[in-house]
Amino acid sequence: MMSNFDGLTIALSKGRILDETLPLFDRAGIRPLEDMNKSRKLIFQTSSPAVRFLLLRASDVPTYVAHGAADVGISGKDVLMEYDGDVYELLDLNIAKCRLMTAGVKGAVLPKRRLRIATKYAKVAKDYFASRGEQVDIIKLYGSMELAPLVGLGDLIVDVVDTGNTLRANGLEPLEEICQVSSRLIANPVSHKRKLAQLEPILEILHDAVKKQHLGL
Repeated sequence: MMSNFDGLTIALSKGRILDETLPLFDRAGIRPLEDMNKSRKLIFQTSSPAVRFLLLRASDVPTYVAHGAADVGISGKDVLMEYDGDVYELLDLNIAKCRLMTAGVKGAVLPKRRLRIATKYAKVAKDYFASRGEQVDIIKLYGSMELAPLVGLGDLIVDVVDTGNTLRANGLEPLEEICQVSSRLIANPVSHKRKLAQLEPILEILHDAVKKQHLGL
């Protein structure tokens, strides 16, 4: 039954992005029929029969959108920079803001050899250091990045930083900012054409909500 759904499928991810996205969709009259943070479901019907939400891992949102399993989605710019698939970036929602940064042990002197960079952002890290004329060894991790410099796995890490509290709690400090990060509304190119009539009213309301949010209204 779900596979025959011809409405708008929107991919979201748990955590801060979900918490800050749902109020924006609420302004468009689209609300999940149950608490997405408490349910074990992955597909959620909404107050609009023509719209449903998918709840995914943040790193999987662009993949579902690119392959048409979701028509649109909300994804952090950090995830999009790492992703190689074909999606349209429609709108900067200006939510879940943070910074993508290098970080290392506080006060540590970096070795003179080729640096080891521990990160889940392998592509972004490689491109960043290449832009500085530096060749580095990338060590791909999927979590607990702060541990790597403490046990000698990496010299530096590349990770998203919000308050910096986790870094400080582990004796690390932020160093260089790579870029500012916020969440973006993305779309499957085919869905963007085929379902434009369904998408446009939502896009307009989201754009207006983001503008009012920026103005503090």
